[in-house]
Amino acid sequence: MITVTSVEAQNRFGELIDRSQREPVEVTRRRRTVAYVVSSHDMQELVELRRRRDEATRWYSRYRRKVTEQTDDSESPTLTDSGVNRLVHELR
Repeated sequence: MITVTSVEAQNRFGELIDRSQREPVEVTRRRRTVAYVVSSHDMQELVELRRRRDEATRWYSRYRRKVTEQTDDSESPTLTDSGVNRLVHELR
């Protein structure tokens, strides 16, 4: 990933867009990251990843409620590594 200053990004915006088609570009101001320029394809992947993460979070929340309702207050459900793997594969 390359890094450019905000002034460079303004002055060479066309080049910045072309470069972002090959790799993300980090934009800084006063040596702090303020933005990333990414291709449309990369952005779509990020949006899809966020959607899947949100879906997994909602599914896990429903699962926890279901498990909690099925157990006594004295029993605490545990999630094992194999259980996590099973849950991940169910979401794929």
